[in-house]
Parts: sequence; C-alpha cells; structure tokens
Amino acid sequence: MSEAIKINNLTKSYGTHVVLNGLDFCVQKGEIFALLGVNGAGKTTSLECIEGLRKYDGGSVAVNGIMGIQLQSASLPEHIKALEAVRLFAKWNKTPLDQETLAALGIYAFSKKQYYQLSTGQKRRLHLALALTRNPDILFLDEPTAGLDVEGRISLHEQIRQLKAMGKTIILASHDMAEVENLCDRIAILSGGRIAFIGTVEQLGKTIGKHYNITIETESGMEQYESDNIGDALPVLLMQYKEKGETIVDIQIDRGSLEQHFIKIAKGE
Repeated sequence: MSEAIKINNLTKSYGTHVVLNGLDFCVQKGEIFALLGVNGAGKTTSLECIEGLRKYDGGSVAVNGIMGIQLQSASLPEHIKALEAVRLFAKWNKTPLDQETLAALGIYAFSKKQYYQLSTGQKRRLHLALALTRNPDILFLDEPTAGLDVEGRISLHEQIRQLKAMGKTIILASHDMAEVENLCDRIAILSGGRIAFIGTVEQLGKTIGKHYNITIETESGMEQYESDNIGDALPVLLMQYKEKGETIVDIQIDRGSLEQHFIKIAKGE
C-alpha cells in the first residue's frame, strides 16, 4: 500500500513547552490507524497540524488525498435542521448529496429536527455525514463514539468498517481501548512528543514482553500479582498459599489488556 500520510520530524512548542519533538510516522492508504496518548502527550496537536488547523514549527506533513474531519467538539447553529446542514455543506463543497451515505447513517430519520433537538448519537452521525460531504480519501475521527450508548457505538463501528471497505483511510483518536483493538489495523502511541510504539495490537503485546496478570481466589478473598515469568512465579505463589493453609478456589491468568500495555508505554515504562 502507498502512503496516505507521511510525517517527518514534526515539531511544535507552546512557548517553552515542547509538545511535538521530532514526530515521525506514516499512515498507509486504506488502513484504520489509531493515534493514542495520555492527556498532554500531543495527540490533539498532532492531528490539528496534520489537518491544517494548527501551524507547526518544523518538519513536514504530506497528505495524499482529500481530507474529511470529524472533530471531537463541534457545533452548528441551534435552529438549523439536520438535512439543511448537509445541503449547506454540499453546496459549499460543490458536491451532490450522497443519498446512500445519508441513508446508511440514518440521517433521514431526524432530517427535519433542529440541531438543538438532536441526541448525542444523532449529532455524531450528522457530524460524520458532514465530514463525508466531499467524498474524502482520508477521514479523521476524534473520539467518534464519545457519549454514545451501546447500540449507537455498535452502529457507528459498523459504519467505520464499511468506510474502510470502500477504500477510505481512517485516522482514529480514541480513549476507548476496546474500540481501538476492534477497529484498528495499526496503532501509534505518543510519549514525550515522539512515537514510543507503532504497529499492530499483537506486536504491542510482544513489545511489552510476556507480562502476566495472575489472580488467585481463596475462601477469604482475591489477590492479584504480576510477573514476567509465569513458570517461575506460579509454583512459588502456590507454595506460599499451601504454607499458609489457604485453599485456592480459582486461578486466572491473562497477558494483560491493550489498555495496560498502552499505559506502560505511554508513561515510558
């Protein structure tokens, strides 16, 4: 696949505070790519520099295609109707209405409602429809399912997958690790203004190493342990419980969630 976006040595500071310190990464055409980072890591600044909404100090941003942007926080005039907003954006961009996309997003179900009357989920779908007005090659989604109920999240996830199937490149910013794990081909984790990790979820697990979470339940309660070598750790734990005369009811072992791996790398661990 060729590159949809290429970032080279991107720098950005606010006064003496360095936010982006030589950022380098590429996004391939047709993939769903997540940019992750703890608060203050520079995630929003990175996206705004790529989108052209914020000037950067140094480096280069190359975007190969038309962009569509769904901001995390956006608003429209309170009394504009949903379909009026779509028609207005289409006129600005000199593009015809995409009836199929509007139907898929369920816009017609609330097309005559004024903006202030829309639910959070309806506003999210409307903002996505507006971002798709120009039939973009590259779509930026910043916290697209924030505030949605379970049904709304499932519906939007399916729509994102359909956009990928259409050949769209999607850059996703999300705090929902389950969402990232289910949707994304690759992820990048920002730490200290640089990319601390880039690759698949599976590669992230390998990068962290064989880190195990061990939960042991006894009649008196549950205890949790962490270990990088389960072969050594588990026999020692079992012997300790035996020596204390405690009966083990259950043992659970897992490799850790994406969120746990993310936090370790994002915090420089």
